[in-house]
Amino acid sequence: MPSADAQLAQVLAGRGSGRAPEMRQVANEAEARQVAEEFEAFFLSQILEQMFTGVGENNPFGGGSGEQAFRGLLNEEYAKVMARAGGLGLSDNLTTEILRYQEAGGDA
Repeated sequence: MPSADAQLAQVLAGRGSGRAPEMRQVANEAEARQVAEEFEAFFLSQILEQMFTGVGENNPFGGGSGEQAFRGLLNEEYAKVMARAGGLGLSDNLTTEILRYQEAGGDA
């Protein structure tokens, strides 16, 4: 099993499970907020994926291969809803940091 650092590197490189948020320049605060919420949703989907690992596998009423195939999509949708509803509060801080970083002349 890869180390946590190796897993993080894979996720940041886009090779991990889930869809990593797109890194791009933002034109205004609304776009920065959207990018921050996308990142928070991605982060939450990774948490949900780990949380649901092994849940319901031996359940006689489990969804079988269909459940396995669509669990990732369901986790992504749960994460998007959670992020829009306030999530963990990361998007507020991320919005501020994105804008501050761009004002300082950093690259996305």
